Amino acid sequence: MARVFGACRVLMAAKAASSPNAASSAKEGTGKLKTSGILKPLPVTQAMKEFVGASEISRPDVVKKIWEHIKANKLQNPANKREIQCDEKLKTIFQGRDKIGMLEMAKLITPHFLKPN
Repeated sequence: MARVFGACRVLMAAKAASSPNAASSAKEGTGKLKTSGILKPLPVTQAMKEFVGASEISRPDVVKKIWEHIKANKLQNPANKREIQCDEKLKTIFQGRDKIGMLEMAKLITPHFLKPN
């Protein structure tokens, strides 16, 4: 079996290297990939700007920063891991609520993203 899969990998690598579009599609002029959709950085409100430290940020990056804060300050309820107990910093972005559900986070950060001009 190993011989069969090994041969396939060699053939696939050779095909990818010989393809004329392989090199040009990997580099689009500047070498940067254009971000769009959920990965596109958007302007945020003042409260979110103070929390994350950036005036424009993507949704996944905001969620990462929120989870870093939650884990660093041990704000997850030990009895119910889906519940987050908000400290003063989190209350500024979660409408002053004392605790939120993990699945509510996406709904509560949505108003902090401003439409681009």
